[in-house]
Amino acid sequence: MTKLTVAATQMACSWDADENIARGERLVRDAAARGAKLILLQELFETPYFCKDVDYRYMDLAVPIAENKAVNHFKAVAKELGVVLPISVYERANSALYNSLAMIDADGETLGVYRKSHIPDGPGYHEKFYFNPGDTGFPVWETAYAKVGTLICWDQWFPEPARILALKGAEIICYPTAIGSEPQDPTLQSKDHWQRTMQGHSAANLTPVIASNRIGREQGKNAEITFYGASFITGSDGAKLVEAEVPDEMVLTAEIDLEAARRQRLNWGVFRDRRPDLYAELLTLDGQHTHASRR
Repeated sequence: MTKLTVAATQMACSWDADENIARGERLVRDAAARGAKLILLQELFETPYFCKDVDYRYMDLAVPIAENKAVNHFKAVAKELGVVLPISVYERANSALYNSLAMIDADGETLGVYRKSHIPDGPGYHEKFYFNPGDTGFPVWETAYAKVGTLICWDQWFPEPARILALKGAEIICYPTAIGSEPQDPTLQSKDHWQRTMQGHSAANLTPVIASNRIGREQGKNAEITFYGASFITGSDGAKLVEAEVPDEMVLTAEIDLEAARRQRLNWGVFRDRRPDLYAELLTLDGQHTHASRR
């Protein structure tokens, strides 16, 4: 398939998981009715963003992928509509807990799971309390319509994962997200920076990006966050094709020409001229001490 219609969505979430799943399904059906075949819902949409607080009880929300209500529900929806659905969930795997994403193909089958690699910790975003660092690496899935890679929220601030996905053949990169105001400093406004960072990954890798963020004011016990939405889709040059300019529930769709993007990646020369032999410092934290020098 050369041309593919994709969708980003955004919505507010309550503590009624069934209601959130039903709301997500309405958005998916709306997107599918507009011709979308790859439809992205936001991060951890079964509940409010519980990481605003440190509370052991929220760990009970994590379940194995095979038992997750949203995954099983959207497997049936994907099969009925013939759409690809990356579904973000709180996963329990034995004694480990992950911020994960199940990639559901258009036949309703789960192709695999990505576990969020970069786990933030800051006021209102206490994810290290709830999640182990992901151990899946950065998979690219051959879905019914395109090769798709996914990253999750805080992953989006790092250029390396996006480059790896592009090197592995991703034709589209999806970013489900939960980001909004900063509880410790109401003057901090991340929206434009957040968009530009992912636009940069798109431009540098000549790969379209879909970003879906939640909306709404969520009050925790010790912090309040207003999620700003601003979901968007880029073309392969990083320019926004469509974006949510208001923090309302909505569906955004755009048509991606996969073949044109593939030719652009080849013709631009970025991947031809890479010098991985010079990038050893990327394997260090301080840019100086390589594995070889420590030996």
